Amino acid sequence: MPNDTAALFGTFATFENFGHSLQAPAYRFQPKTTEEIYAVFQLAKKHGLSVGARGAGRSYNDASLNGGGILLDVSAMNQFLEWDPATGQVVCEPGVTIEQLWQKVLPDGWWPPVVSGTMFTTLGGCLSTNIHGKNNFQMGPIGEHVLEFTALLPTGAEVTCSPKKNGDLFYAMISGLGMLGIFTSIKLQMKKMESGALEIHAWPTKTLQGHLNFIEENAPHYDYIVGWLDTINTLGHGQIHAAKYLHAHEDPHAPQNMRLENQHLPNRLFGVMPKSLLHYFMTPFVNNFGWGWVNRAKYLASLRTHTFRQAHAAFHFLLDYVPDWERAAGRGGLIQYQSFLPKETALKAWTEMLTLAKKRGLPSYLGVTKRHRPDKFLLSHGVDGFSLALDFKITERKRAGLAQMLQEYDRIVVEHGGRFYFAKNSETSAETAKAFLGEATLAKYKKLKKRCDPNGLLETDLYRRLFK
Repeated sequence: MPNDTAALFGTFATFENFGHSLQAPAYRFQPKTTEEIYAVFQLAKKHGLSVGARGAGRSYNDASLNGGGILLDVSAMNQFLEWDPATGQVVCEPGVTIEQLWQKVLPDGWWPPVVSGTMFTTLGGCLSTNIHGKNNFQMGPIGEHVLEFTALLPTGAEVTCSPKKNGDLFYAMISGLGMLGIFTSIKLQMKKMESGALEIHAWPTKTLQGHLNFIEENAPHYDYIVGWLDTINTLGHGQIHAAKYLHAHEDPHAPQNMRLENQHLPNRLFGVMPKSLLHYFMTPFVNNFGWGWVNRAKYLASLRTHTFRQAHAAFHFLLDYVPDWERAAGRGGLIQYQSFLPKETALKAWTEMLTLAKKRGLPSYLGVTKRHRPDKFLLSHGVDGFSLALDFKITERKRAGLAQMLQEYDRIVVEHGGRFYFAKNSETSAETAKAFLGEATLAKYKKLKKRCDPNGLLETDLYRRLFK
């Protein structure tokens, strides 16, 4: 590597995905201005390097890995540029996290309209993969709440996009995996809140059909709905949580619940043990036998139908309850497989997939279901149906067999009219991407890629895996 590049980028480090199952070395650059981003593009072109964007590195796959190239770490571009408590409109840089966002707006009576299961994702990453939440059936993905964004293209051009201005780029860059340009500012509309608490209703389910039927019938009556499935023991055993916003007259403690000190997740278990140590105690149970008993216990504890109230942060950010929880999977790490199926075919497809996992001795240790609706974004994962996210532990003994099974999953999903989400699923092939996106969508994406990035500077391991 030329000396000027080494001096500029400092160290050539190895980066990982969130599940610690994939690694790739790259030069890291952390810009703070648009000018610094463009300087990196020029340097990459000079030395024949590719450039990939990285935010918080919370993707389960290779979306923010760029082996042998440059990683643009936008986490230092984390300033709020505008905030209007009267309208709920915020303008911020792409490195602002969901955590920073909700802590900024909640005291003024607002909440982000769509959030991920962790608060540590950056907004640039959220837009590039067009994240969804537990309210997708009501609010769609985060892209539907973007009023406008600015981005820098590898050519040096700065563009401003909204649904009505440069609309083709708006709907392609949101969901476009950071391969058309780099977000430099994002204008979002927040959702008005009257309380910092939600009313949660919890029900057990005994069959997969009953589980999906319950979500389908009840989702329209709630603001959020999410399901948990025991994917190890009995197919369909699970629990559903549905949540409603509280109005001020329904919550006598509404003003207090808006305060940030009443939203933070506790950092100690039972007020004693630091949660940062919990993943060490979880590790011995993260196997087929141990987690099977954990799931049985969770299901038995969920058999009572009940209602309770919970802070927004506690309800939304389940992945943040136990710091570094993913490390409990051990040295091989974990991956997550998420499929999106139309409501007409979800039961058949997932029954086949979960039965196959049990037959192969490769069960998922966690299954999470959500209700979804279609959207207009170019690389959309939206369907009128459901999603199922499955967590798998990676071991050397089972790695090859798991990869083969997940490719079979891809075949089943495509055959049943399903779709995929590019922040997850590390085994998906270019053929599968082509099958579910379709020729017309791929042609449009590649045409925009040629227009925005004529020298092909923007690449990641994921882009090479799926689109080259």
